[in-house]
Amino acid sequence: MLKSIKLYFRLKSLAKKLKKQKKEVDFTGDLKCKTNVIIIDTKVPEYNKDSGSRRLTEIVKLLIKNNVGVFLMADFKEYRFTTDYVQYFKDLGAIVYEPGIDKYGKLISKNDFIKQVLPFADFVWLHRPEIFAKYYPVVKKMKPAAKVFFDMVDFHYLRFKRESELTGNSDILKKADKFLKLELDNCRKADKIIVISDLEKESLKEFYNEDSKIISIGNIHQFIENKNPVSFENRKDLLFIGGFDHKPNVNAVNYLAEEIMPLLWKSNPEISISIIGSNPPEEIEKLNSEKFRIVGYVEDVSPYFLNSRIFVAPLLYGAGIKGKIGQSLEFGLPLVTTNIGAEGFNFEENRNITVGNTSREIVDNIISLYQNKELWEKISADSKKVIEPFSNYTIEQKIVSLIK
Repeated sequence: MLKSIKLYFRLKSLAKKLKKQKKEVDFTGDLKCKTNVIIIDTKVPEYNKDSGSRRLTEIVKLLIKNNVGVFLMADFKEYRFTTDYVQYFKDLGAIVYEPGIDKYGKLISKNDFIKQVLPFADFVWLHRPEIFAKYYPVVKKMKPAAKVFFDMVDFHYLRFKRESELTGNSDILKKADKFLKLELDNCRKADKIIVISDLEKESLKEFYNEDSKIISIGNIHQFIENKNPVSFENRKDLLFIGGFDHKPNVNAVNYLAEEIMPLLWKSNPEISISIIGSNPPEEIEKLNSEKFRIVGYVEDVSPYFLNSRIFVAPLLYGAGIKGKIGQSLEFGLPLVTTNIGAEGFNFEENRNITVGNTSREIVDNIISLYQNKELWEKISADSKKVIEPFSNYTIEQKIVSLIK
């Protein structure tokens, strides 16, 4: 109750401020496309901070490229907006919801925005389970004929189930079951269900088998052709990247610190690792040392990928396609991961050297790649083939099939 009262006065204050600035908004004034889609996520996608945001950003770009108008809305409170990201999507050509007032001086809420733009939208793309559950009734009440897509991002039930199995925490298993009910209810209601990989499609089909509604749209990766690559000899050390708002990344870095690196240092004490990722918690920051560098958020990560010798991602739980694996492949940087990290990627004959599922296997694979130039160069060259199914062209065809 107290939160609602505080929110009411914040919004009232915001409306007064916007009225004073004469910030009157008409979100349909710049319509240019015959086909339009509303995309709603928990936040304005932070394309340079997390894999889910990066994927959605690339989807927005491909929609706009195919002359589909994009209305983009975040589920943040009306007074919480990161203007840099809002402006980025505006510059792409999307119409982004942000606080404004109508011609009567009334604050345009999120539901007001949907009501204003929905008559012009053919499709509504709801990103993540909670977002679908929250906005599906709103959309269907305002426009029953609207086609509504449920983008799972990853199969949340599977991720939490794996975490429960790893930790033995029964409360997490209850959370997994709760998500399963939510995700299956969303699947029944949606016109199309978007999964992130064919592997997750098969996992979902154990519970929901209406195959014609399910389409796989993974992360979007493009191999970076480098005419003057840094040679094997001129590279050194290891790299990990991952946003720390995602718990599997916290777990993976702790695993690196407690088991992987100490075991590796017994064989080669000179190797160090850089840990990149936004919002590292205190428990991760405390791990910082000369050979275990907690770098935090980096705006341009390319120098790390171009100069490290191996990318390491010892993920012990999670679900979906891992953006960090695709990002390493984009740069042709050989990697070592687990079965969880490798899900959805076909490493073919390189799998044995890329995937390890014990500390010993992971360390042995790191040492082999770190010391063997010929093996390293083969794995690097094969990266392009591995990410071909995630290329712009492949994903674009799937998106076009959704909105044609």
